[in-house]
Amino acid sequence: QVDLVESGGGQAQVGGSLRLSCTASAHFSSIYSMAWFRQYPGKEREVVAVVTAADRTTYVDSVKGRFTISRDSAKSTVYLQMNDLKEEDTAVYYCKALYPNGRQTADAWGQGTQVTVSS
Repeated sequence: QVDLVESGGGQAQVGGSLRLSCTASAHFSSIYSMAWFRQYPGKEREVVAVVTAADRTTYVDSVKGRFTISRDSAKSTVYLQMNDLKEEDTAVYYCKALYPNGRQTADAWGQGTQVTVSS
């Protein structure tokens, strides 16, 4: 089982920056991929960015060029650097890990952290 603990949410102004962190209880060598999702009130969670074990990254179009996902294997931590924030980035952000569990793939979620962007 993998547990995830998030930190770094908060308030920012339009055009500002925030960095989210997500620390896993397991070493990254035992995790397939990690991702950041966000959820708007009354909506389903949507993927924002993904980083694989091979350090390949993908982003939803709305954050390309503004957000960067990265990981520090020594700290078992994945980051989401969010620059040039917009009001529409306001949401609860969750990190997610995919990892092997026997012959299956399991997932784990962080507790969520609120990001609020205002003008």
